[in-house]
Amino acid sequence: MGASASSLDSTQYGLNNRSLKFKLEDIPEACIALILSYFDPPDICKLARINWAFHAASSADFIWESKLPSNYRYILEELLGSSVAGMRKKDIFAKLSGPNSFDSGKKEIWIDKNNGGVFLAICSKGMTITGIDDRRYWNHISTEESRFQTVAYLQQMWWLEVDGDLEFQFPAGTYSLFFRLQLGRVTKRLGRRVCNSDHVHGWDVKPVQFQLTTSNGQRAISRCYLDNVGIWIHHHVGDFVVEDPTVVTKLKFSLTQIDCTHTKGGLCVDSVFVCPISLAKELRSFDSLIVMPK
Repeated sequence: MGASASSLDSTQYGLNNRSLKFKLEDIPEACIALILSYFDPPDICKLARINWAFHAASSADFIWESKLPSNYRYILEELLGSSVAGMRKKDIFAKLSGPNSFDSGKKEIWIDKNNGGVFLAICSKGMTITGIDDRRYWNHISTEESRFQTVAYLQQMWWLEVDGDLEFQFPAGTYSLFFRLQLGRVTKRLGRRVCNSDHVHGWDVKPVQFQLTTSNGQRAISRCYLDNVGIWIHHHVGDFVVEDPTVVTKLKFSLTQIDCTHTKGGLCVDSVFVCPISLAKELRSFDSLIVMPK
């Protein structure tokens, strides 16, 4: 009797158990896209594999535009010489999340795959190094331990001075700048990593000085003794704040040890990195690693 009444209630409106069952494919694509917009890019890519509806929804432009840095047009058009016309925002994100060279290969830019934060790297060949053309003091050596495949190696010198600059239209935020350095020259012997420290000397006498200045008057100075034999370290130079993302920020940075009372040598200068301060910890987590990820 009760079962019959229940059956009557569900059928008088033309409903049955079968019609009440919904599938993921029945969710409107616009609704799926809206839900996906709340996830980080790696999770969006995973969810896109659920079915064709999620795959189609995951390509919506409004999802990926919110993941891109505000200056993505500047990066593509001004730095990389590409046009954004006709490109899907998902494809733009994919392109920028990998390494992109500019300035004749002396600089690279990429964005963080989780939050779109901008990373910049300047190689040793993109900086001015006193005495770099004199092979008695400096050499450019090839190595797999640099994302640029080459580092500047100081054998011995009285005067250390490395200067660089960068002009870039940063999104608003706070950024950190680092020098990536190592004491000792690394080679491979029987397939094993071996660090030659024969030239390493003079870094325990006086500290090196790092300096950062910006076009709007910000300045940072830091000093430290170098002791990282055989280990790549990101030495924090300082932080700077960008308030207006429509204005190009000009940076000048340097590494010096100009006390001529003693010589110093055995230093590898790889590159300078700039990244959002929120991602600086992630960058420094690579300090003991051998190869920077491409």
